[in-house]
Amino acid sequence: MTTPLPHLHTIDIKAGDIDFMGHVNNANYLTWVQEAVLSHWNKLAPPEAAAKYLWVAVTHEITYRKPAFLDDELIANVVLEKVKGARSFYETVIKRGEEVLAEVRSSWCCIDAETMQPARIAKDVQEYFFPKV
Repeated sequence: MTTPLPHLHTIDIKAGDIDFMGHVNNANYLTWVQEAVLSHWNKLAPPEAAAKYLWVAVTHEITYRKPAFLDDELIANVVLEKVKGARSFYETVIKRGEEVLAEVRSSWCCIDAETMQPARIAKDVQEYFFPKV
């Protein structure tokens, strides 16, 4: 049996992230998810694979639960749910302490950095994300 390895990513809220309503503008969540997913990939993938592949977002489905504010300390919990061909499917939950602020389901396409074409992730690389228990 394999269990995906979660990844915790600290989110840095900047003054420019705050909108006219006094909280983080929703558009910033997409940036945070991209940073968190790429951080997950770069942390767990072997260095040669991290250098060989790039990632582009295909879809994001965001459920906003509560607003975030400038002085909040946020963490994104990232889990790679599955890999299918050149696509990877992630779930990212953004929290302030135990409070869930947003839940994001996203899919990403793996791109070969040299050819700029979609690329499948080899099974041995996938095992870094789904170790056998």
